[in-house]
Amino acid sequence: MKKLRVGIIGCGRISVMHLVPAQKLEQSQLVACCDIRKELAEETADKYGITPYTDYTEMLEKENLDAVHICLPHYLHVPVAMDAMKRGVHVLSEKPMSIDYASAEAAVKCAEENNVLYGVIFQCRYNNATRLVKNAVASGKLGKIISARSTLTWKRSDDYYNDSDWKGTWDKEGGGVVIDQAIHSIDLVTWIVDSEVESISGSMANRGHKIMIVEDSAEGLITFKNGVRYGYYCMNNYGCDEPIEIRLYCENGKAVFSYDDAYITYNDGTTEEAHQRENTEVYEGGKDYWGFQHILQIEQFYKACLGLEPLEISGKDALRTHKIICEIYDQGGMRK
Repeated sequence: MKKLRVGIIGCGRISVMHLVPAQKLEQSQLVACCDIRKELAEETADKYGITPYTDYTEMLEKENLDAVHICLPHYLHVPVAMDAMKRGVHVLSEKPMSIDYASAEAAVKCAEENNVLYGVIFQCRYNNATRLVKNAVASGKLGKIISARSTLTWKRSDDYYNDSDWKGTWDKEGGGVVIDQAIHSIDLVTWIVDSEVESISGSMANRGHKIMIVEDSAEGLITFKNGVRYGYYCMNNYGCDEPIEIRLYCENGKAVFSYDDAYITYNDGTTEEAHQRENTEVYEGGKDYWGFQHILQIEQFYKACLGLEPLEISGKDALRTHKIICEIYDQGGMRK
């Protein structure tokens, strides 16, 4: 099998979730990494036995890459992705696509014009719990979804934002709890409901942080064209990171799930459940709330790059969730 020559752009915290799969999967050869912080790039390169760069354009020019992973601050996702696409390089970007909708659309168009694949990380779609519920809805076992709700109560202290030069900003992160934490639960509901949005009504506020200026709390109602009403609530002023909870009320039963566990109770009294399999990979410095399914999405992306199967989570597919995120901010009225 041909191996894809792969590079990682951005060596911050999330990069380990890309570096490990890129080195271990049989479809890829991890050859280079890049970060503007020279010491971090060199430290990462030494650890993985690859070549370090501080300029990603130099890496693209010298390494003859087939694909790059983008693990950068949110505002850099699109410009760096498009630079790679224009060089004929496939792109897998961390979420969110961008901090606005127009640039995300432009990135999708750029990928199409340059005949490259553009994937966006939504690894939680690969959780066992998510798959059980998705399949129960798609197969018709649960019947029509009537309503849905998601709840996220996590902890992000002022120190969390103070330790970063881009977190908690409108111009670099694009928001707070919605675009950075709740985006995954919003994406899961959107993916399972599988309908265009009819309307969004919501509000947001900064209720507990002095350091950052973006929202730390948000709630609202999303109505889909197929009739599903979805209420969301998220905030990062809690004392710890509690498991997210998503509930679906359907014609034939109810589903309750988090990232790790799912329980379905049907109206006839039968039940189904799913739990996360034990992780066999070691992600040094990885966070529990990231889960362990990056490797499944990355492997699927590589197979698509090699022409072995269609890409499952493309930029075009991710636009549906991104549009909702952007409209939530439009409704919230905080982002200028």
